[in-house]
Amino acid sequence: MSATPTRFVLAALTLASAASFAGQMHPSAVVAARMDGAKFDATPNLRFSCESRKFDLTQGLFCYNPFSIRSAYGVDKLIANGGDGTGQTIVILDAFGSPTIDADLAAFDAAFGLPAPASFQQIKMPGTPAFDPANGDMVGWTVEIALDVEWAHAMAPNASIVLVAAKSDFDQDLMDGFNFAVDNRLGSAISMSFGEAEIFLANPDGFPIVEGWQAAFKKAADAKITSFASSGDQGVDTQNVEGDGFFTASASWPAASDLVTSVGGTNLFFGIGAAANPAGAYIRESVWNDQGGSGGGGVSILTALPNFQRDNLSASVLSSLHGHRAIPDVAYNAGVAGGVLVHIGTIAPAATAFFLVGGTSAGSPQWAGIMGDINSARHNAQGFLNDDLYKLGRQGRLNFRDITAGDNSFDGVQGFPAVAGFDLSTGWGTPDFVGLAKSLNSHEN
Repeated sequence: MSATPTRFVLAALTLASAASFAGQMHPSAVVAARMDGAKFDATPNLRFSCESRKFDLTQGLFCYNPFSIRSAYGVDKLIANGGDGTGQTIVILDAFGSPTIDADLAAFDAAFGLPAPASFQQIKMPGTPAFDPANGDMVGWTVEIALDVEWAHAMAPNASIVLVAAKSDFDQDLMDGFNFAVDNRLGSAISMSFGEAEIFLANPDGFPIVEGWQAAFKKAADAKITSFASSGDQGVDTQNVEGDGFFTASASWPAASDLVTSVGGTNLFFGIGAAANPAGAYIRESVWNDQGGSGGGGVSILTALPNFQRDNLSASVLSSLHGHRAIPDVAYNAGVAGGVLVHIGTIAPAATAFFLVGGTSAGSPQWAGIMGDINSARHNAQGFLNDDLYKLGRQGRLNFRDITAGDNSFDGVQGFPAVAGFDLSTGWGTPDFVGLAKSLNSHEN
Protein backbone atom coordinates (compact mmCIF):
# COMPACT_ATOMS: atom_id res chain seq x y z
CA MET A 1 0.00 0.00 0.00
CA SER A 2 1.43 3.38 -0.95
CA ALA A 3 0.27 6.91 -0.53
CA THR A 4 -1.07 8.81 -3.48
CA PRO A 5 1.55 11.16 -4.96
CA THR A 6 1.03 14.63 -3.58
CA ARG A 7 0.25 17.67 -5.68
CA PHE A 8 -0.33 21.13 -4.26
CA VAL A 9 -2.39 24.14 -5.22
CA LEU A 10 -0.25 26.51 -3.19
CA ALA A 11 -0.93 29.46 -5.45
CA ALA A 12 -4.67 29.03 -5.21
CA LEU A 13 -5.16 31.90 -2.80
CA THR A 14 -2.81 34.46 -1.33
CA LEU A 15 -4.11 36.88 1.26
CA ALA A 16 -2.93 40.44 1.03
CA SER A 17 -1.87 41.71 4.42
CA ALA A 18 0.82 43.79 6.07
CA ALA A 19 2.32 40.65 7.58
CA SER A 20 1.84 37.04 6.53
CA PHE A 21 0.60 34.60 9.13
CA ALA A 22 1.54 30.93 9.00
CA GLY A 23 -1.14 29.71 11.35
CA GLN A 24 -1.63 28.34 14.83
CA MET A 25 -3.39 25.07 15.54
CA HIS A 26 -6.28 24.87 17.97
CA PRO A 27 -7.77 21.86 19.74
CA SER A 28 -11.21 20.75 18.61
CA ALA A 29 -12.74 19.54 21.87
CA VAL A 30 -16.01 21.23 22.83
CA VAL A 31 -16.79 21.09 26.57
CA ALA A 32 -20.53 21.33 27.20
CA ALA A 33 -21.26 20.58 30.85
CA ARG A 34 -19.94 19.04 34.03
CA MET A 35 -21.38 15.67 34.99
CA ASP A 36 -20.93 14.03 38.38
CA GLY A 37 -21.02 10.26 38.63
CA ALA A 38 -23.90 8.64 40.47
CA LYS A 39 -22.29 5.23 40.88
CA PHE A 40 -18.99 3.60 40.07
CA ASP A 41 -18.56 -0.14 39.65
CA ALA A 42 -17.06 -2.61 37.23
CA THR A 43 -20.19 -3.23 35.16
CA PRO A 44 -21.52 -1.15 32.26
CA ASN A 45 -24.47 0.24 34.22
CA LEU A 46 -25.57 3.84 34.42
CA ARG A 47 -23.10 6.14 36.13
CA PHE A 48 -24.30 9.53 34.94
CA SER A 49 -27.81 10.90 34.53
CA CYS A 50 -27.07 12.09 30.99
CA GLU A 51 -26.61 8.47 29.85
CA SER A 52 -30.37 7.89 30.00
CA ARG A 53 -31.80 11.27 29.05
CA LYS A 54 -34.34 11.78 26.31
CA PHE A 55 -33.15 13.01 22.95
CA ASP A 56 -35.37 16.05 23.55
CA LEU A 57 -32.77 18.71 24.39
CA THR A 58 -35.22 20.66 26.53
CA GLN A 59 -34.53 17.91 29.07
CA GLY A 60 -30.77 18.53 28.97
CA LEU A 61 -27.90 17.08 26.98
CA PHE A 62 -27.67 13.31 26.61
CA CYS A 63 -24.30 11.56 26.63
CA TYR A 64 -22.51 8.29 25.94
CA ASN A 65 -20.09 6.03 27.78
CA PRO A 66 -17.49 3.77 26.08
CA PHE A 67 -19.85 0.76 25.95
CA SER A 68 -22.50 2.68 24.02
CA ILE A 69 -19.98 3.94 21.48
CA ARG A 70 -18.38 0.51 21.09
CA SER A 71 -21.77 -1.02 20.43
CA ALA A 72 -22.82 1.72 18.01
CA TYR A 73 -19.86 1.12 15.70
CA GLY A 74 -19.21 -2.60 16.14
CA VAL A 75 -16.08 -2.13 18.21
CA ASP A 76 -17.44 -4.44 20.90
CA LYS A 77 -17.50 -7.31 18.39
CA LEU A 78 -14.07 -6.40 17.10
CA ILE A 79 -12.66 -6.53 20.64
CA ALA A 80 -14.49 -9.78 21.42
CA ASN A 81 -12.92 -11.36 18.34
CA GLY A 82 -9.38 -10.46 19.43
CA GLY A 83 -9.02 -7.00 17.91
CA ASP A 84 -8.29 -5.20 21.16
CA GLY A 85 -5.06 -3.39 20.32
CA THR A 86 -2.71 -5.98 21.80
CA GLY A 87 0.82 -5.35 20.60
CA GLN A 88 -0.07 -1.97 19.07
CA THR A 89 0.79 1.57 20.17
CA ILE A 90 -1.42 4.58 19.48
CA VAL A 91 0.26 8.00 19.28
CA ILE A 92 -1.66 11.08 20.41
CA LEU A 93 -0.15 14.37 19.23
CA ASP A 94 -1.16 17.46 21.21
CA ALA A 95 0.47 20.58 22.64
CA PHE A 96 1.95 21.53 26.04
CA GLY A 97 1.06 18.29 27.84
CA SER A 98 -1.07 17.75 30.93
CA PRO A 99 0.01 17.44 34.57
CA THR A 100 -3.10 15.38 35.39
CA ILE A 101 -3.36 12.99 32.46
CA ASP A 102 -2.14 9.92 34.38
CA ALA A 103 -4.72 10.53 37.12
CA ASP A 104 -7.36 11.39 34.52
CA LEU A 105 -6.84 8.11 32.70
CA ALA A 106 -6.94 6.15 35.97
CA ALA A 107 -10.21 7.87 37.00
CA PHE A 108 -11.72 7.17 33.57
CA ASP A 109 -10.78 3.51 33.78
CA ALA A 110 -12.13 3.21 37.31
CA ALA A 111 -15.42 4.84 36.38
CA PHE A 112 -16.10 2.44 33.52
CA GLY A 113 -14.38 -0.70 34.72
CA LEU A 114 -11.72 -0.59 32.01
CA PRO A 115 -8.27 -2.14 32.34
CA ALA A 116 -5.26 0.13 32.35
CA PRO A 117 -3.54 0.33 28.95
CA ALA A 118 -0.59 -1.96 28.29
CA SER A 119 1.51 1.13 28.93
CA PHE A 120 1.07 4.89 28.89
CA GLN A 121 3.79 7.48 28.40
CA GLN A 122 3.72 11.24 28.07
CA ILE A 123 6.68 12.64 26.12
CA LYS A 124 7.16 16.39 26.27
CA MET A 125 9.22 17.85 23.47
CA PRO A 126 12.32 19.88 24.45
CA GLY A 127 11.46 23.42 25.40
CA THR A 128 7.92 22.68 26.58
CA PRO A 129 7.10 25.28 29.26
CA ALA A 130 5.89 24.36 32.72
CA PHE A 131 2.13 24.07 32.96
CA ASP A 132 0.44 27.32 34.00
CA PRO A 133 -3.13 26.83 35.28
CA ALA A 134 -3.81 30.51 34.56
CA ASN A 135 -2.97 30.06 30.88
CA GLY A 136 -6.24 29.40 29.09
CA ASP A 137 -4.48 28.03 26.02
CA MET A 138 -2.64 25.41 28.06
CA VAL A 139 -5.76 24.46 29.99
CA GLY A 140 -7.67 24.09 26.73
CA TRP A 141 -5.11 21.62 25.47
CA THR A 142 -5.44 19.55 28.66
CA VAL A 143 -9.11 19.12 27.77
CA GLU A 144 -8.08 17.87 24.35
CA ILE A 145 -5.44 15.59 25.81
CA ALA A 146 -7.88 14.03 28.27
CA LEU A 147 -10.43 13.37 25.52
CA ASP A 148 -7.86 11.95 23.11
CA VAL A 149 -6.04 9.67 25.54
CA GLU A 150 -9.08 8.36 27.38
CA TRP A 151 -11.13 7.59 24.30
CA ALA A 152 -8.32 6.12 22.21
CA HIS A 153 -7.79 3.77 25.17
CA ALA A 154 -11.52 3.06 25.46
CA MET A 155 -11.56 1.79 21.88
CA ALA A 156 -8.23 -0.09 22.07
CA PRO A 157 -8.14 -1.31 25.69
CA ASN A 158 -5.00 -3.44 25.40
CA ALA A 159 -2.94 -1.09 23.26
CA SER A 160 -0.14 1.09 24.55
CA ILE A 161 -0.56 4.85 24.26
CA VAL A 162 2.12 7.49 23.79
CA LEU A 163 1.17 11.13 24.20
CA VAL A 164 3.61 13.40 22.36
CA ALA A 165 3.29 16.94 23.70
CA ALA A 166 4.64 19.64 21.39
CA LYS A 167 6.24 22.63 23.08
CA SER A 168 3.56 24.94 21.66
CA ASP A 169 0.54 24.87 19.39
CA PHE A 170 2.24 26.59 16.46
CA ASP A 171 2.59 24.52 13.33
CA GLN A 172 6.34 24.04 13.41
CA ASP A 173 6.35 22.77 16.98
CA LEU A 174 3.49 20.34 16.36
CA MET A 175 5.23 19.24 13.18
CA ASP A 176 8.40 18.59 15.19
CA GLY A 177 6.37 16.39 17.53
CA PHE A 178 4.88 14.49 14.60
CA ASN A 179 8.32 13.90 13.06
CA PHE A 180 9.64 12.75 16.43
CA ALA A 181 6.89 10.14 16.65
CA VAL A 182 7.52 8.90 13.12
CA ASP A 183 11.31 8.95 13.31
CA ASN A 184 11.20 6.92 16.52
CA ARG A 185 8.50 4.54 15.28
CA LEU A 186 6.44 5.23 18.39
CA GLY A 187 3.22 3.72 17.05
CA SER A 188 1.21 2.40 14.11
CA ALA A 189 -1.45 5.16 14.16
CA ILE A 190 -1.25 8.87 14.98
CA SER A 191 -4.19 11.08 15.96
CA MET A 192 -4.27 14.85 15.47
CA SER A 193 -7.34 16.47 17.03
CA PHE A 194 -6.50 20.01 16.03
CA GLY A 195 -6.65 22.26 13.03
CA GLU A 196 -6.78 25.70 11.48
CA ALA A 197 -8.60 27.14 8.50
CA GLU A 198 -6.56 26.64 5.33
CA ILE A 199 -7.04 30.29 4.51
CA PHE A 200 -4.54 31.16 7.26
CA LEU A 201 -1.86 29.09 5.52
CA ALA A 202 -2.50 30.42 2.02
CA ASN A 203 0.26 33.01 2.10
CA PRO A 204 4.05 33.12 1.64
CA ASP A 205 4.71 32.22 5.27
CA GLY A 206 2.18 29.41 5.21
CA PHE A 207 3.26 27.59 2.05
CA PRO A 208 6.50 26.22 3.56
CA ILE A 209 4.52 25.06 6.60
CA VAL A 210 2.17 23.09 4.36
CA GLU A 211 5.13 21.57 2.52
CA GLY A 212 6.74 20.62 5.84
CA TRP A 213 3.57 18.90 7.04
CA GLN A 214 3.25 17.06 3.74
CA ALA A 215 6.81 15.76 3.98
CA ALA A 216 6.10 14.52 7.50
CA PHE A 217 2.86 12.81 6.45
CA LYS A 218 4.59 11.17 3.47
CA LYS A 219 7.27 9.84 5.81
CA ALA A 220 4.57 8.38 8.05
CA ALA A 221 2.79 6.71 5.13
CA ASP A 222 6.08 5.22 3.92
CA ALA A 223 6.60 3.80 7.43
CA LYS A 224 3.09 2.19 7.37
CA ILE A 225 1.77 4.60 10.00
CA THR A 226 -1.86 5.70 9.64
CA SER A 227 -2.48 9.41 10.22
CA PHE A 228 -5.88 10.72 11.33
CA ALA A 229 -7.05 14.32 11.77
CA SER A 230 -10.32 15.87 12.93
CA SER A 231 -12.11 17.84 10.22
CA GLY A 232 -13.05 20.83 12.38
CA ASP A 233 -15.95 22.00 14.52
CA GLN A 234 -17.34 25.05 12.72
CA GLY A 235 -18.72 23.52 9.57
CA VAL A 236 -17.22 25.26 6.57
CA ASP A 237 -16.86 28.64 8.31
CA THR A 238 -13.34 30.03 8.42
CA GLN A 239 -14.05 32.24 11.41
CA ASN A 240 -11.92 30.83 14.21
CA VAL A 241 -10.23 31.93 17.39
CA GLU A 242 -7.91 34.31 15.54
CA GLY A 243 -11.07 36.38 15.16
CA ASP A 244 -10.49 37.30 11.53
CA GLY A 245 -13.82 35.83 10.46
CA PHE A 246 -13.67 35.67 6.67
CA PHE A 247 -17.13 34.07 6.65
CA THR A 248 -16.41 32.00 3.59
CA ALA A 249 -16.18 28.28 3.02
CA SER A 250 -12.78 26.74 3.73
CA ALA A 251 -11.51 23.34 4.74
CA SER A 252 -9.37 22.72 7.82
CA TRP A 253 -5.68 21.79 7.86
CA PRO A 254 -4.19 19.18 8.47
CA ALA A 255 -7.44 17.34 7.69
CA ALA A 256 -7.21 18.62 4.11
CA SER A 257 -3.88 16.89 3.49
CA ASP A 258 -4.22 14.05 0.99
CA LEU A 259 -1.90 11.96 3.18
CA VAL A 260 -4.24 12.08 6.20
CA THR A 261 -7.58 10.39 6.83
CA SER A 262 -9.98 13.18 7.74
CA VAL A 263 -12.66 12.39 10.33
CA GLY A 264 -15.89 14.38 10.17
CA GLY A 265 -18.75 14.51 12.64
CA THR A 266 -22.25 13.18 13.24
CA ASN A 267 -24.95 13.43 15.86
CA LEU A 268 -25.42 9.85 17.02
CA PHE A 269 -28.70 8.59 18.46
CA PHE A 270 -28.11 5.38 20.42
CA GLY A 271 -30.53 4.05 23.00
CA ILE A 272 -34.08 2.80 23.37
CA GLY A 273 -37.02 4.63 21.83
CA ALA A 274 -36.65 8.36 22.37
CA ALA A 275 -33.86 8.26 24.96
CA ALA A 276 -30.23 7.36 25.34
CA ASN A 277 -29.52 4.07 27.08
CA PRO A 278 -26.28 2.04 27.30
CA ALA A 279 -28.35 -1.15 26.96
CA GLY A 280 -29.92 0.13 23.75
CA ALA A 281 -29.01 0.00 20.08
CA TYR A 282 -28.07 2.19 17.15
CA ILE A 283 -31.03 4.27 16.00
CA ARG A 284 -29.79 6.85 13.49
CA GLU A 285 -27.21 9.53 12.71
CA SER A 286 -27.21 12.90 11.00
CA VAL A 287 -24.52 15.45 10.20
CA TRP A 288 -23.23 16.96 13.43
CA ASN A 289 -24.92 20.33 13.70
CA ASP A 290 -26.13 21.40 17.15
CA GLN A 291 -25.65 24.26 19.58
CA GLY A 292 -22.06 23.19 20.16
CA GLY A 293 -20.85 23.31 16.56
CA SER A 294 -20.90 21.50 13.25
CA GLY A 295 -18.65 19.02 11.50
CA GLY A 296 -15.97 20.39 9.21
CA GLY A 297 -15.93 19.55 5.53
CA GLY A 298 -15.68 20.98 2.06
CA VAL A 299 -13.08 21.43 -0.65
CA SER A 300 -9.42 22.22 -0.08
CA ILE A 301 -7.77 25.33 -1.50
CA LEU A 302 -4.27 23.95 -0.86
CA THR A 303 -4.39 20.31 -1.99
CA ALA A 304 -5.13 19.13 -5.51
CA LEU A 305 -7.49 16.26 -6.18
CA PRO A 306 -5.68 13.08 -5.08
CA ASN A 307 -5.77 9.94 -7.19
CA PHE A 308 -7.72 8.00 -4.56
CA GLN A 309 -10.62 10.43 -5.06
CA ARG A 310 -10.18 10.95 -8.80
CA ASP A 311 -10.31 7.20 -9.44
CA ASN A 312 -13.13 6.26 -7.08
CA LEU A 313 -15.66 9.07 -6.68
CA SER A 314 -18.64 9.52 -8.96
CA ALA A 315 -18.58 11.93 -11.86
CA SER A 316 -21.18 14.12 -10.16
CA VAL A 317 -19.07 14.47 -7.01
CA LEU A 318 -15.90 15.10 -9.01
CA SER A 319 -17.57 17.85 -10.99
CA SER A 320 -18.17 19.76 -7.75
CA LEU A 321 -14.55 19.54 -6.60
CA HIS A 322 -12.95 21.45 -9.49
CA GLY A 323 -9.72 19.50 -9.22
CA HIS A 324 -9.28 19.83 -5.45
CA ARG A 325 -9.33 17.46 -2.46
CA ALA A 326 -12.62 16.87 -0.67
CA ILE A 327 -12.99 16.28 3.07
CA PRO A 328 -13.91 14.53 5.29
CA ASP A 329 -13.10 10.97 4.26
CA VAL A 330 -15.12 9.33 7.05
CA ALA A 331 -17.30 10.39 9.96
CA TYR A 332 -17.93 9.50 13.61
CA ASN A 333 -19.96 10.71 16.57
CA ALA A 334 -18.99 14.30 17.42
CA GLY A 335 -22.14 15.85 18.82
CA VAL A 336 -22.33 17.99 21.89
CA ALA A 337 -25.85 16.58 21.98
CA GLY A 338 -24.68 13.01 22.47
CA GLY A 339 -21.21 13.89 23.68
CA VAL A 340 -18.83 11.56 25.48
CA LEU A 341 -17.75 11.54 29.12
CA VAL A 342 -14.22 12.68 29.91
CA HIS A 343 -12.29 13.17 33.16
CA ILE A 344 -10.35 16.47 33.11
CA GLY A 345 -8.38 16.95 36.31
CA THR A 346 -7.09 20.41 35.45
CA ILE A 347 -10.68 21.64 35.66
CA ALA A 348 -12.08 19.39 38.39
CA PRO A 349 -9.77 16.90 40.13
CA ALA A 350 -12.45 14.87 41.94
CA ALA A 351 -12.47 11.27 40.72
CA THR A 352 -16.23 11.36 40.13
CA ALA A 353 -16.26 14.69 38.26
CA PHE A 354 -16.56 14.22 34.51
CA PHE A 355 -17.42 16.49 31.61
CA LEU A 356 -19.59 16.02 28.55
CA VAL A 357 -17.37 16.74 25.56
CA GLY A 358 -18.09 16.84 21.83
CA GLY A 359 -16.30 17.80 18.65
CA THR A 360 -14.60 16.02 15.78
CA SER A 361 -11.74 15.72 18.27
CA ALA A 362 -13.59 12.71 19.61
CA GLY A 363 -13.52 10.84 16.32
CA SER A 364 -9.85 11.12 15.37
CA PRO A 365 -8.36 9.39 18.46
CA GLN A 366 -11.07 6.73 18.42
CA TRP A 367 -10.40 5.96 14.77
CA ALA A 368 -6.69 5.72 15.64
CA GLY A 369 -7.43 3.37 18.52
CA ILE A 370 -9.68 1.20 16.39
CA MET A 371 -7.04 1.12 13.65
CA GLY A 372 -4.83 -0.37 16.37
CA ASP A 373 -7.54 -2.97 17.04
CA ILE A 374 -7.68 -3.88 13.36
CA ASN A 375 -3.89 -4.01 13.12
CA SER A 376 -3.73 -6.31 16.14
CA ALA A 377 -6.33 -8.65 14.66
CA ARG A 378 -4.54 -8.75 11.30
CA HIS A 379 -1.04 -8.90 12.82
CA ASN A 380 -0.07 -6.29 10.25
CA ALA A 381 -0.04 -2.50 10.12
CA GLN A 382 -2.48 -0.93 7.68
CA GLY A 383 -0.48 2.22 7.08
CA PHE A 384 -1.98 4.80 4.71
CA LEU A 385 -5.71 4.09 4.67
CA ASN A 386 -7.26 6.25 1.97
CA ASP A 387 -6.26 4.19 -1.08
CA ASP A 388 -8.04 1.12 0.28
CA LEU A 389 -10.86 3.14 1.82
CA TYR A 390 -11.89 4.75 -1.46
CA LYS A 391 -11.49 1.59 -3.54
CA LEU A 392 -13.74 -0.27 -1.11
CA GLY A 393 -16.18 2.63 -1.19
CA ARG A 394 -16.41 2.53 -4.98
CA GLN A 395 -16.89 -1.25 -4.86
CA GLY A 396 -19.66 -0.97 -2.28
CA ARG A 397 -17.65 -3.02 0.22
CA LEU A 398 -17.09 -0.54 3.07
CA ASN A 399 -20.15 -1.67 5.05
CA PHE A 400 -20.48 1.94 6.25
CA ARG A 401 -23.69 3.65 7.25
CA ASP A 402 -24.44 6.21 4.58
CA ILE A 403 -25.44 9.44 6.36
CA THR A 404 -28.15 11.23 4.36
CA ALA A 405 -29.65 13.66 6.89
CA GLY A 406 -28.46 17.16 7.81
CA ASP A 407 -25.79 19.55 6.61
CA ASN A 408 -22.75 21.37 8.00
CA SER A 409 -23.83 24.98 7.50
CA PHE A 410 -22.60 27.11 10.38
CA ASP A 411 -22.49 30.75 11.47
CA GLY A 412 -24.42 31.87 8.42
CA VAL A 413 -22.03 30.21 5.97
CA GLN A 414 -23.71 27.69 3.69
CA GLY A 415 -22.32 24.20 4.09
CA PHE A 416 -22.92 20.91 2.34
CA PRO A 417 -25.83 18.51 2.75
CA ALA A 418 -25.48 14.83 3.46
CA VAL A 419 -26.58 12.88 0.39
CA ALA A 420 -26.55 9.28 -0.76
CA GLY A 421 -22.98 8.15 -1.28
CA PHE A 422 -19.89 10.25 -0.63
CA ASP A 423 -20.52 13.83 0.47
CA LEU A 424 -18.72 16.90 1.81
CA SER A 425 -20.12 16.68 5.33
CA THR A 426 -19.62 13.02 6.31
CA GLY A 427 -17.46 11.53 3.53
CA TRP A 428 -18.30 7.83 3.11
CA GLY A 429 -20.29 7.85 6.36
CA THR A 430 -19.77 6.06 9.66
CA PRO A 431 -18.23 2.63 10.13
CA ASP A 432 -19.18 -0.83 11.12
CA PHE A 433 -15.65 -1.68 12.16
CA VAL A 434 -16.12 -5.45 11.99
CA GLY A 435 -17.17 -5.04 8.36
CA LEU A 436 -14.28 -2.68 7.66
CA ALA A 437 -11.78 -5.10 9.15
CA LYS A 438 -13.12 -7.95 7.01
CA SER A 439 -13.10 -5.82 3.87
CA LEU A 440 -9.53 -4.66 4.47
CA ASN A 441 -8.47 -8.28 5.01
CA SER A 442 -10.13 -9.53 1.84
CA HIS A 443 -8.88 -6.54 -0.14
CA GLU A 444 -5.32 -7.21 1.02
CA ASN A 445 -5.60 -10.84 0.03
